[in-house]
Amino acid sequence: MTTTRQPMRDATQDIRTVQPTGAPPNPWQVFARTAGTIWSNGKARLGLIILAFFVLLAIFAPLIAPYGATENGFDRSADASPEHWLGTTAAGEDVLSQLIWGAQISIFVGLVAGALSTLVAVLVGLSWGYTRGFIADVINFIVNLFLVIPGLPLMIVIAAYLSGGGIGMIIVVVVITGWAWGARVLRSQTQSLRSRDFVTAAVFSGERPFRIVFREILPNMTSLIVGSFFGAATAAILAEAGLEFLGLGDSSIVSWGTMLFWAQNSNALLTGQWALLFAPGLCIALLATSLTLINFGVDGISNPRLREGKQR
Repeated sequence: MTTTRQPMRDATQDIRTVQPTGAPPNPWQVFARTAGTIWSNGKARLGLIILAFFVLLAIFAPLIAPYGATENGFDRSADASPEHWLGTTAAGEDVLSQLIWGAQISIFVGLVAGALSTLVAVLVGLSWGYTRGFIADVINFIVNLFLVIPGLPLMIVIAAYLSGGGIGMIIVVVVITGWAWGARVLRSQTQSLRSRDFVTAAVFSGERPFRIVFREILPNMTSLIVGSFFGAATAAILAEAGLEFLGLGDSSIVSWGTMLFWAQNSNALLTGQWALLFAPGLCIALLATSLTLINFGVDGISNPRLREGKQR
């Protein structure tokens, strides 16, 4: 009985067939796919268009506004005219110009305060969700304390105590009162991810807790953090307008909130100047709505079943 020996295969050939040929994804490709997912959602697309309009309005305010923000050499409480499309204020200022200039303050406060609130929520939420024992109990007490206290009265008290701080004071007040809800949501997700296999493997490999939280858990919560940012920015825009309307901010600056404050002081509705109240109020509502609509697209990143056009 004769046997035929099979030719020995080259080991390098097997290695070449096993090794992956694809390169790691390009960050720009990941960004493009993420942006495409958000843009594919009709509600998010509408929100992005509205937000882009207000951002461009704020950036090019010096070129678009017909007059200066505090230029007051016009007739007082004048009705709409070709020179002043929305009329003038009781101080002789052009309403349309103030509306355009006011976009800068509202967008700046919303984005900065929203980013800082989200940063605090991420630091507290991830630490709270990963740690156990006494430290977790202390964080739990602090977060629940901020959740129990009503937000608006707390903002009014802090703003009254820190009066005279201008826009910086409003941002601090919004951050202090706006991080707790986001921290609780992120804590729940962190607790869910803490029991996953990749986190367990990182623990047994000797990784430090700081690296596990911010290198293993944090990247899996990107869409949740982005959604938390848009929610915090929306709350910051509304809070800034509310504090300015109550006279707790800096009434010397021009923002949509201060426009409402001075319109109320001059009894704009009684004098028939509805544009003084309606125009800034509509802009605040549209800007807050745009951020809320963008959140629908952000939710589609983490949950594909929420994407429009996806078969259920």
